[in-house]
Parts: sequence; C-alpha cells; structure tokens
Amino acid sequence: MDDEELEVVEDLEGVLHLSPEVQQAIEQVFPSQDPLDRSDFNAVEYINTLFPTEQSLANIDDVVSKIRLRIRHLDDSIRTVVRGQTNVGQDGRQALEEAQKAIQQLFGKIKDIKDKAEKSEQMVKEITRDIKQLDHAKRHLTTSITTLNHLHMLAGGVDSLEAMTRKRQYGEVANLLQGVVNVLEHFQKYMGIPQIRQLSERVKAAQTELGQQILADFEEAFPSQGAKRPGGPSNVLRDACLVANVLDSRIKQEIIKKFIKQHLSEYLVLFQENQDVAWLDKIDRRYAWIKRQLVDYEEKYGRMFPMDWSMTERIAVEFCHITRNDLSKIMRTRAKEIEVKLLLFAIQRTTNFEGLLAKRFSGSTLSGNIVKKPDPQPPASTNPFLDDDNFAEEPVLGKDSDLDKSKKPKLPENPFHGIISKCFEPHLYVYIESQDKNLGELIDRFVGDFKSQGPPKSTSEDAGAVLPSCADLFVYYKKCMVQCSQLSTGEPMIALTTIFQKYLREYAWKILSGNLPKTTSSSSGLTITSLLKEKEGSEVAKFTTEELCLICSILSTAEYCLATTQQLEEKLKEKVDLTLTERINLTGEMDTFSTVISNSIQLLVQDLDSACDPALTAMSKMQWQNVEHVGDQSPYVTSIILHVKQNVPIIRDNLASTRKYFTQFCIKFANSFIPKFITHLFKCKPISMVGAEQLLLDTHSLKTVLLDLPSIGSQVIRKAPASYTKIVVKGMTRAEMILKVVMAPHEPSIVFVDNYIKLLADCNTETFQKILEMKGLKRSEQSSMLDLFRQRLPAPPSGGDNSSTTLPAPTPEQESSRIRKLEKLIKKRL
Repeated sequence: MDDEELEVVEDLEGVLHLSPEVQQAIEQVFPSQDPLDRSDFNAVEYINTLFPTEQSLANIDDVVSKIRLRIRHLDDSIRTVVRGQTNVGQDGRQALEEAQKAIQQLFGKIKDIKDKAEKSEQMVKEITRDIKQLDHAKRHLTTSITTLNHLHMLAGGVDSLEAMTRKRQYGEVANLLQGVVNVLEHFQKYMGIPQIRQLSERVKAAQTELGQQILADFEEAFPSQGAKRPGGPSNVLRDACLVANVLDSRIKQEIIKKFIKQHLSEYLVLFQENQDVAWLDKIDRRYAWIKRQLVDYEEKYGRMFPMDWSMTERIAVEFCHITRNDLSKIMRTRAKEIEVKLLLFAIQRTTNFEGLLAKRFSGSTLSGNIVKKPDPQPPASTNPFLDDDNFAEEPVLGKDSDLDKSKKPKLPENPFHGIISKCFEPHLYVYIESQDKNLGELIDRFVGDFKSQGPPKSTSEDAGAVLPSCADLFVYYKKCMVQCSQLSTGEPMIALTTIFQKYLREYAWKILSGNLPKTTSSSSGLTITSLLKEKEGSEVAKFTTEELCLICSILSTAEYCLATTQQLEEKLKEKVDLTLTERINLTGEMDTFSTVISNSIQLLVQDLDSACDPALTAMSKMQWQNVEHVGDQSPYVTSIILHVKQNVPIIRDNLASTRKYFTQFCIKFANSFIPKFITHLFKCKPISMVGAEQLLLDTHSLKTVLLDLPSIGSQVIRKAPASYTKIVVKGMTRAEMILKVVMAPHEPSIVFVDNYIKLLADCNTETFQKILEMKGLKRSEQSSMLDLFRQRLPAPPSGGDNSSTTLPAPTPEQESSRIRKLEKLIKKRL
C-alpha cells in the first residue's frame, strides 16, 4: 500500500472523538447501559472489571470468545447499514429534480392568477367610476340643502329676534336667541360672504341691545336709591334672567351684583361702625338680620332668578365678606376693649353661623376654597388625644358613650369655615394669653392639691397609678387645641404650642421631679453583732412603702405623659397648616419626661442598693480565715434577701402597667449590685479554704435570688427576661470563679497561674494581686507570683499593655460546666 492508503487505514483504526453535543444526541436516540458505549470508556478499567482477581483469569478464553462474537455481529450490522445507503444519493437527486419541477409549475400558476386579478380590478374601476361621481354629487347637494335651510332659519330668526326685543317678549327671546346662536356657529367658515357677515353683525347688535335693555329694566325695578318696587317681581324680569343666561356672562354678573348691593344696602346703614349694635356683644343681631332677609328673599324673589344662579347663597356670601371687613375695622379701632369672654362669645356665634351656612348651602359660589386634610380615624384609648376631635363639655365618658362616639360618621368639611371668623385671628393673642394664665393657675392648683393630699398610700387601690392631675392637664390641652383649631390653624396654633411646651416642662419639674423623695445620707455603720440581731431590716431601708409607691406612681405618670405628649404633637401637626408643621416639635418635652422616668428608676435602684450596703460591709469585715465549717447561708445573705423581698414586690405591683420599666429596674439593680458585691468580695482577706467554700455557698444563694428577682414574692411565676438573666449569670459566675481560684492551692505556682488565666480570662495584674491577698500570701510570695504571672501572659497585640489585657470570655458551655462542678463541690462539703 502507498502512503495515502496507510494514512486512511491509520485514521480508521484510530480513536474517533465526537463533540459533546453529538454524543448527547446519540445517547438520546440510542440509550445504552453498556460500558463499551460510554464516551469516557477506559479499556484498563473495563478489563479490571472483567478480571478483578487472578483466579478469574481462568475464564479468559471464554471472555475473548464472547468479545470476538460481538465484534463479528457489529461488523455484520455495519456492513448491512453501509449497503443500505448505496442508492441514497441517487434517490435524493431524483427527488430534488421533481421538487424543482413542481416549484416552476406553481410559480406559473401564481403569475396567471395575478394577471387575472389586475384585469378584474381595472374592470371594477371602470364600472364604479360613474357611481363615485354620483356619490360626490349627492353629498354636495345634501350640504347645500342643509346650509340653505340654516340660512333661512338664521334670516328668519334674526328678524324675529329684533321684533321680540322691541316688544320685550323675553320668554320667546330666550328660546329663539339660543337657537340663532347655535345656527350661526355653522356659518363660521362662511364669514367671508357679505350677506352672512351682515347677519352675524345683526345678531351681535341684537345681543347688545338685549343686554342694555335688561339692565335698564332691572335698574327700574330695583333702583339703587329709594325703596324697592312694590308688588314683587314680574314675569318680565324672570324671563329676562333666562335671556341673560344666553347673553355674555358679564350681563349676568352685573345683574347679580346690582341686586345684591341693593338688597344689602339696609345692612350697611343699620350696622355702621358708630352704631351700638355693631360691637361684638351684639353680633347675634347681624346674623338674625341676614336670616330674616334670606327668608324674605325666598318668599318674594325665589322664583325670579334661575336655580343655577344660587342667588340665596350669593347674598349670604356677600354678607359674610361685608361682615368680616366691618368686624376687622371695628376691632382694630377698639382693640383695648376686647376681652377673652367677649372674643370667645363672638367667635362661637360666628362659627355657629358658618356651620348653619354649610348645612343650607353647598359653597359652589365660593372661589379658592381651602380643603383641609381629614383627620385619620384613631384607635380607642384613654389618651384624650386619641378621642374624637369634637370638643365636649364632659371629657370623661363611659364605655358605652366612647363606643357610640367612635361609631359616629365623620362630618363633611365646612366650605364656609373662616369666611367671617378669619377676622378674629389677629386678636387671638388675647385668647393665648388667657390660656397661659389659666394653665399657670392649673399647675399651681396641682401643686397645692398634691401637698394637701400627700403621696398615695400603700393600701390604696390607686397606688402606683397615674396621677389624676396628669389626665386633667391633657384633657385641658385637648380642649384648648380643639377650640383654637376652630378659630385658626395658623400662627395662633404655633403660639398655643409654645404655651403647651412651657407647662409640660413645669408639670414635669414641679409635679413629678419636685415630688420625688429625696435621698438622705444617713450613716449605716452596722457591726456583725447588729447584723445578726437584725430581723426585719426596716432600719436600713431609706424609703418607706408610701415613698416607694409615690416613686412608682410618678414613674407611671411620666410614662403616660411621654406617650400622650407624642400623640399631642401628632394632633397639633394635623390641626395646623401644612406649611407650619415643621415648627411643631415636642421632642424636648418628651426628653424631659424620659429624664423623670430614668431618675425614678435610679432612685428605686439606689434605695435597694443602699439597703444592701450594710450587709456587704459586714461581709467584708467578717474573719473568713477563722471559719471552721460550712453551714447554711450567712446572715448577711439573709439580710440582703430580706431587703429584696421587702422592696421588689412593692415595686413590681406598682409598676404592673409598665412592665418594661420594671425590667429596666431589675437590670440596673443587677448592674449596680453585682460589681459592688465583687468589690466587697475582694475586701474579704485573708480567706481560708473553708471560708472560701462558705462564700461560694453564699454567692450561689445570691445568684439564685437574683435570677428569681423579677418574680420574687409573686404567686404568678414568670420567666425572667433573657437580657436580665444574661447579666446575672455573667456577673455572678465571675464571682464564683474568683472564689474557685482562691480555693485552689498556690503550689505549684505555674499550675495556679495557668488555672487563674483559664478560669477568669482576666490578665489584669491588679485583679491577680487581689486574689493573692485574699489567699493571704506574703509580700515576697506575691512578688514572685506576679513575675510568673507576667511571664505566663499571652503575647499582647501590637501596642498593647500586659496590665490591661483581657482574654476572651469563656463560652456559655464552659461556664455551665464550671457551675455544675461548683455545685457538686458545695454538696460534697455540706
């Protein structure tokens, strides 16, 4: 064989590599589980599968025979397929030629159909040419006939209009004029024709003449000077109003203006500035006069003017404008005579009249109405600022009344609000000053009532409840806010807010902070003997039960004030104009109440903490090196538990409505007591082994009491908050680890130091030295121990200091394991 034949044979005998796409397609068409069909077939692995052991090689001849038989079958299959594909190319060429012939025949048929369609279209055009001409002729003829009819109607209508105008037949003119105007609109594009333009000018002249004639008729019927025309309105004027509706709107406005001016001329004379009835104390007479006039108008002239003119409403609106200007002028002149009661009386009567107008009229004739944003529907609450905004003389209602009130539908907005009462706004400073004075007197009364009644008693059902003066203050605030918002939503509301802020701060300092019990620095130098004799512990407590109840009551009141002040701020922002909302900010007052709450909690913590100080002092003064055996808990532990059981139930019961602040009290007490206990623990030196074991027992007892602190003395057992439990466990576990280190032998020194670092995770040399002093080591031994301690410390980070290095805190699992070991040790010693 030559070189080319050899290359072909080598290619055939080589491994055939297919692309992944082809391989995936083959697997989909011919799925197979045979390893020989896999694309990643490995001959070595396949042979190892057939012959896994040497003993299996005995069957090698059978395996080879099977493979050869399979190869023979595959060759036969390939040969059959190849022979079957011999004539495929020839058949394909023949099919292609037949398809080309069919396409040519189809193309010829399509061309014939296209030629026939063009001929048909040309034939249709020739047939319909005459029909289109007839359609155009019909359309033009119809338009011409319609235009001629309109022209005839316009010419006849103009003649009739001129004749009826001279005869003052306004009833017929009203209908005819509208038709003429409508027909004339069809001739706008024909204004270039002289005859059409002449007819249009005649229509305009007739409209002008009608307007002047109607105005003259109204001037004659209702002269500006003199009495009204007797006999009431005539049908001629009623029809004239219908004509005015069709004419230029200026004619209608002129008629309305003259009639209203003539109708209110008597009012201008009766209530001149120099008349006694013009002052605020007789403001009712103004509104009574307009009511009579409106009734008189309805009876005499109600049918003369069309309903869409809203003449009754227009008369009332014009009366309001005149009254507002007159009141503004007279109040500027006599500003010194305005008193609060007189001002509120005038405002009340005016707002009532505005409300009456809103019920009677829709306000369609008003321009530039101010639409006030609606108040959201608030939830039911005892907070006065979450109730209905409508002010009631009795702010405290029963449950049924509150329920009924909450179900009342919201009243629609009053479009006439402020149309007259706006004139009182510049003089509302009198009202603001009055409220400033009233609130000052109210705060003074609260102070006097508190001093006369004294703090709440411990046996009272209201102990720890919100002070009544707090609710009275906010109810009065609500009354002022609603009343002022009815008068104005502008600058007076900002001034009232400033007054509210002033007396909220005064209430916080005078009523709340000013009545918090004062702490006294009485000496409590108890000895061990006095501590052992102490049973009740009442000599140590600084605050009495009544004082504790008072602190809790002030705390609850401050919380109520804080929440209600926030609601007050929201309500004020809803009442005031949108442009002024940013100027209302009661954050400072809310911070003040938060300070009162914090001070109250601190007083409760300080009281209980101070009650425990003598017991801790007694603990540090005991001779722990002389303790010979471990017994029950020490007397100082009993004293601490006694104080806790005395104070905590009282505080918890009085703070039942404010659980979160009771939790804060527990957390702050734990954060204060535990570090102080550890500090006194370091003062217990020297300590023997038995003494350390006794301290361990005492520490465990205190830890148990602290964990049960939130529910101590309560019949309802509640799980303590996780945040509080974490603080107690962390702090008291440190105290237990300190005592465990003290109990450990200090020899060998390296083991002692490593044990200290492991248990306390504290690399502070001062703490380590305190531990050595508790063990009672000599100065020389302490010095060597400190040197060894510094050597055994882990390397601090760059720039660090060995004296302040702290190891990572032990995990909760490690702490739990150490606590279990400690409990076993205590039980064993007991």
